[in-house]
Amino acid sequence: MPMTTEVRSTSRLDSVLKRLRPIFENIAAGAVRREQDHTLPHAEVRQLVDAGFAALRVPTEYGGAGLSIPELAEVLVELAAADSNLPQIFRGHIAFVEDRLTAPVGHDRDRWLRRFAAGEIVGNAWSEVGQGALGVSQTTLDHNASGWTVNGRKFYTTGSIYADWIDVTARRSDGIDGTALVRASQPGVVVSDDWDGFGQQLTGTGTTTFTQATVDGENVFAFADRFRYQTALYQLVLLAVHAGIARAAERDTARDVHNRQRVYSHGSASLVREDPQIQAIVGEISSVAFVAHATVQRVADAIQRAYETSAQRGSADDDAANIAAEIASAQGQVVLSTLVPEATTRVFDTLGASAVSRAKGLDRHWRNARTVASHNPWIYKAKIVGDWTINQTPPPFIWEIGVRAPLTDASVSTQGAPQ
Repeated sequence: MPMTTEVRSTSRLDSVLKRLRPIFENIAAGAVRREQDHTLPHAEVRQLVDAGFAALRVPTEYGGAGLSIPELAEVLVELAAADSNLPQIFRGHIAFVEDRLTAPVGHDRDRWLRRFAAGEIVGNAWSEVGQGALGVSQTTLDHNASGWTVNGRKFYTTGSIYADWIDVTARRSDGIDGTALVRASQPGVVVSDDWDGFGQQLTGTGTTTFTQATVDGENVFAFADRFRYQTALYQLVLLAVHAGIARAAERDTARDVHNRQRVYSHGSASLVREDPQIQAIVGEISSVAFVAHATVQRVADAIQRAYETSAQRGSADDDAANIAAEIASAQGQVVLSTLVPEATTRVFDTLGASAVSRAKGLDRHWRNARTVASHNPWIYKAKIVGDWTINQTPPPFIWEIGVRAPLTDASVSTQGAPQ
């Protein structure tokens, strides 16, 4: 059950980072090569899981690390600085762990927490593409004498290609929206690496199809029962990815500037690292990395408070904490979606034409940052934040995508304006 954590346990976090940092170093060493060769990081994911990464939030009595959300965020930023694909791979897993943490105490909760501690990980299969109606899942969750089955096609199924389980949203025959945890290894599940985005290419954000995929009844849940701050937590992972990208851009730019010997005749110093114009640009990149990290910390603190009120779901305190978490995550997204991509383009102002060498792989920082910034477009989040600031209108906690039905006569006022 949720427990109040007023301050971060640095000893707990330090213990986790001491165990994980050698793995992060190994991941960072191969990041450029994996991007260039499009090598999915199966081995790196398994290294992390074997070191307890899948159970960072799981209480210690179940074999996990028992980290708070702010502590988890610190780990995610460090991992993102090593390879921005890796934290996003675990995004669906992190959310489902949180859902089980906030579930009622009992066998079902315990069973999943022990699975996480044993190294089982969960992927995501929520989104659909095509002409499906807004808010109506085309994936079905059916029940008959043989049990439950899932049929459908999902896209943006981040992390599922690496996972033991896939968290699938679907509509039941009674019209209720549900989620089902489907074993990924069964014949009825096919996961494809067909994500063609120019960034975050190794996250496994492609298509997953379900054909009579079987589901145990104990792994079928009502979507309405999901933990309330899930969209804020999903966004926190992406904010941590942005912070890690900014940190990596700062690191790589400082290194290459320091080592550069060639200068321009019209520059301002005999060495690039002594040129005040170049120093100023690197200072801008460093400052964005600082702000991005600070943003992650503030958002994580807000989400931690939502976790702490989750046992009183629907109370005034819980409502306030969830609104604060959602608004904070949206504010962070609005700012970092602009700052970090801009900072990663400034890298190329410091090194001249050599910076665009494919061998250096510096372009991955911008490509990955721009791709992360395109998730859940920030322009809509800015509107939500503004409406809250002006009118105290509570933010939506779940949003959907699809084709909106055309307006009918009943949906148009007598003045002819849409309602």
